[in-house]
Amino acid sequence: MGRRYTTIAIVLHWTIALLILGLLGVGTWMTEIKVSPTKISLYSWHKWIGLTVLLLVLIRFGWRLRHPAPSLPSSLPRWQLWAARLSHIGLYLLMLAMPITGWLQNSAAGFPLTWFGLFKVPALIVRDKASFAFWQQTHETLAMLLMLLIALHFAAAIKHALARDGIFSRMWIAKE
Repeated sequence: MGRRYTTIAIVLHWTIALLILGLLGVGTWMTEIKVSPTKISLYSWHKWIGLTVLLLVLIRFGWRLRHPAPSLPSSLPRWQLWAARLSHIGLYLLMLAMPITGWLQNSAAGFPLTWFGLFKVPALIVRDKASFAFWQQTHETLAMLLMLLIALHFAAAIKHALARDGIFSRMWIAKE
């Protein structure tokens, strides 16, 4: 097994990462602004890109099943190996849960959903005020958890980049 992720895995990683960071930023901002054409447009783009992230994460997960991650160095302390495994599982679960809970929230609100206006996306559940409140709160809570896990992932990446132990370079765009 190679020392680096495949090029496709790296491209998917950084594309998804940038899209999620944008979604988290816009998602936080758009909920705070008053109702306006800008807010409606932001919500549309947030949903479209959220669905795109869901698709890309499914592709990435499928790719990862066929192309396992490079092995971590055996010199890593056991707790770091477990922390890496748990954080990656958490990131995958949240990357799937965030768009799905957003989709459920949208469905419960009764809003029509399209993908970039190209085709209609079916509702997952019927319109229901209580369900909307539940899925909205769940989506927001998961967003906070995702931000926390991303911060930890980023801190670990910086630690490994500074340590030059080869872990950061496995997913970095340029080869060392």
